[in-house]
Amino acid sequence: MHLTINGEPREFTGDPRRTLLDFLRLDCGLTGTKKGCDHGQCGACTVLVNGRRINSCLTLTMMHEGDEITTIEGLGTPADPHPLQSAFVRHDGYQCGYCTPGQICSAKAMLAEIAAGWPSFVTDDLAGEVTLTREELAERMSGNLCRCGAYSNIVDAILEVAGEQGA
Repeated sequence: MHLTINGEPREFTGDPRRTLLDFLRLDCGLTGTKKGCDHGQCGACTVLVNGRRINSCLTLTMMHEGDEITTIEGLGTPADPHPLQSAFVRHDGYQCGYCTPGQICSAKAMLAEIAAGWPSFVTDDLAGEVTLTREELAERMSGNLCRCGAYSNIVDAILEVAGEQGA
């Protein structure tokens, strides 16, 4: 079975019950994606599959034949970080850093959802333009928990990048 991870082709021939999270961490050595609750409730394992965010602990690797998987390692490097990574550093949007990879992957997908005009539960006008407010951002990021409580800094970092992108 073939899939692409962070732009590199990979082959999976392992146990068909292996989660995408375990494949990324154990087989590919991509330990940026974290195992938090292992029940899809914390968001620490969030990765992008074909540009959409998912909890990698809730999906089997076998379900991703031909898919493009992006982890935190695929977004940027220490020498050339993604704008969200830089903003998280500037705004101290992390404390222990455990949830940060999932937060950043989720934020990247969320900004794309808004750019595509996808409404959320709190969007005022379902037929109108989606505006990124603090309430809208909080709703869309509600699947990513931070035990350290760095939420206000995370929001500030995301809003900074959204402003730069014109969202």
